Amino acid sequence: MSDTIELVDLAVIFPDLEIELKYACADNITGKAIYQQARCLLHKDAITALAKSISIAQLSGLQLVIYDAYRPQQAQAMLWQTCPDPQYVVDVTVGSNHSRGTAIDLTLRDEHGNILDMGAEFDEMHERSHAYHPSVPPAAQRNRLLLNAIMTGGGFVGIPSEWWHFELPQAASYPLLADQFTCFISPGTQHAS
Repeated sequence: MSDTIELVDLAVIFPDLEIELKYACADNITGKAIYQQARCLLHKDAITALAKSISIAQLSGLQLVIYDAYRPQQAQAMLWQTCPDPQYVVDVTVGSNHSRGTAIDLTLRDEHGNILDMGAEFDEMHERSHAYHPSVPPAAQRNRLLLNAIMTGGGFVGIPSEWWHFELPQAASYPLLADQFTCFISPGTQHAS
């Protein structure tokens, strides 16, 4: 685990970026706030890719809305406790790419201020959440394809099980990071060491 990697605060470097951290409020799979601080951090290597994705979205009249980026391992343990399904949540003993600062969860907002319909909600741990699933209506699937094009155009890659999750190529080769901010403690949650 590394303590020396410096993460970048997205609210500082991209002041116009919309950030709605889902784990800083109760609108997530746990039903409660996990983060004590609403800090949206990302590894410095991902900043160039995110800047490109922001520009591509703007060319389309769209705006990125960030739901999560760097995630403390303590938070990952709480998510695993809530949903111990490795198809959707990485076991904290393995290490999430969010805990490396190399992954980001997000959606799109249109020029009228509406969040685009993606056919499944963020953190909906179901097959409908998969990037390409036959139960997703065509309009929502087009929105997912648009998000995917914007993010891959910037340099990120998606994962098959979550339409909202993108990460740097070779994200798992980065070290797991020491927790950068505190989380609310959930009874029975083990913190990785």
